[in-house]
Amino acid sequence: MVSRGDELAGLLERVARGDGAALSALYDATSPWVHGIAFRIVRETFAAEEVVLDVYLQVWRKAGDYSRLRGSPEAWLLSIARSRAVDRLRARASERKRQEPLGAALDRAADVGDPAQPALDAERKSFIERALGSIPDDQRRSIELAYFGGMTHMEIAAALGEPLGTIKTRIRLGMCKLRELLGPAEEGR
Repeated sequence: MVSRGDELAGLLERVARGDGAALSALYDATSPWVHGIAFRIVRETFAAEEVVLDVYLQVWRKAGDYSRLRGSPEAWLLSIARSRAVDRLRARASERKRQEPLGAALDRAADVGDPAQPALDAERKSFIERALGSIPDDQRRSIELAYFGGMTHMEIAAALGEPLGTIKTRIRLGMCKLRELLGPAEEGR
């Protein structure tokens, strides 16, 4: 019996050889969750649809770059989808800044607040990054996909090619370890 990952990897190999039917089959098999990932990040239907198109255009152009040694086809597609969605958000933010009236920008600059806050925020961010770096990679990756990528446990399991129970356990153990590591920082607030 052929696994889903093997089936998708086979489709990617065919796409790399220029097989349009393979791209169509890959799209049919994976576009619902690629759209879900994109929508969770960009939060707009039209923008998510554009991200999906960008993802499969990149797949068409770069399918030859996929390697089974570096991960599952789902993980490869996930990384492309996330990257394209984040690019879309950045472009949208940049466009808004260019179109923003000067008065609104000056009002925002005057509303800075406590000048020490950016330093405190940077210190807190560094502390959290160190804590994330100290937990096992599989737990950290699962937590990042759930909390920063906005993915459900089922989507993470599919993307990483792992059982759902394994993903839930990794997240629970990782969160317990982070709570233990970050507890002293919260007590000092």
